[in-house]
Amino acid sequence: MKIVELFSLELSDVHIEILSYVCVFLASLILTKLLRRYALLKNVIDIPNDRSSHSTPTPRGGGISIVVSFLIILLVYIIFNRVDFMVGSSIFVSGLLVAIIGFADDHSHIDAKWRLLIHALASFGVVFAIGGLPTIDLWNFEIELHYFGYFLSVVAIIWILNLFNFMDGIDGIASVEAITATLFAGLFLSISSPDSSLVPLLWLLSASVCGFLVLNFPPAKIFMGDAGSGFLGFILASLMLASAHVEKSMLWVWLTLLGVFIVDATFTLIHRLICGEKIHEAHRSHAYQFASRKYKSHLKVTLSVLVINTLWLAPIAYLIISESLNGVLGVCIAYFPLVWLALKFNAGAKEIK
Repeated sequence: MKIVELFSLELSDVHIEILSYVCVFLASLILTKLLRRYALLKNVIDIPNDRSSHSTPTPRGGGISIVVSFLIILLVYIIFNRVDFMVGSSIFVSGLLVAIIGFADDHSHIDAKWRLLIHALASFGVVFAIGGLPTIDLWNFEIELHYFGYFLSVVAIIWILNLFNFMDGIDGIASVEAITATLFAGLFLSISSPDSSLVPLLWLLSASVCGFLVLNFPPAKIFMGDAGSGFLGFILASLMLASAHVEKSMLWVWLTLLGVFIVDATFTLIHRLICGEKIHEAHRSHAYQFASRKYKSHLKVTLSVLVINTLWLAPIAYLIISESLNGVLGVCIAYFPLVWLALKFNAGAKEIK
């Protein structure tokens, strides 16, 4: 009898989780539709210019639906002790701070130094709560970074936050990247640590992005905006750090799963620096942007990212989490063809008009 009761309890928990995914998806979808109406009413429109990758005026700011739907469910998890209080609270407060500064920048330009300051404060808050970088297994050598690990963690979160801003330049690409990363990261973490409270959080974040993607899929009816893309990058980086404390190899898993964005953004930045370009100025010289112009399609490039993430990066990440492949070697193997693609599309080069 006790076994039956236990089974029924577990089944109820599963039903509650599934219901929460559906609710978050629907909330995000409905909010995105409402935000689109608001943007059209208030003329919050992204007008194409010579640095844009789109040609049609499109409402922006839809990423707020991701912010609201995810933060509400995160708050529920915190209240009902389904996630560590310190970790959950720091992600909630810091993520909200990042979204607010992004929202302000979407509506009235905020100086880069103030945005960077807020991003740094938010990142430090999460890093302090989580505890910096865990011990890193580097070619079977365990490296304890101590306070330097805190510094590296803050820099990493700021970089991933901003690279999502950089890479959110064509329809659906940032949404697809976030969905695949969270789905596979949640799956692989569930393999190594099935009881981790981070697993459902990862899938709930994926559900919130899926709701937004319905209207953001090429051809997009609404754009994410800095509030959404910055928040998404920040939350992903925070969950990456938190999951690495649960399972050390998850650090390499995340670096693998986010490979398309990490390689394209980093390669582009380095190339622009070498060419003497002003890196703070808007541009459209990422590899994915050159590809979208070459093939005259956002859809082809976004679907290509989906295929790369699913058929190339995810299998390598699985080999890492299953300890069939060294994490450092796995990341190097994963990045090799991505660097080749960046070279092929001449990422970071000046556009010839």
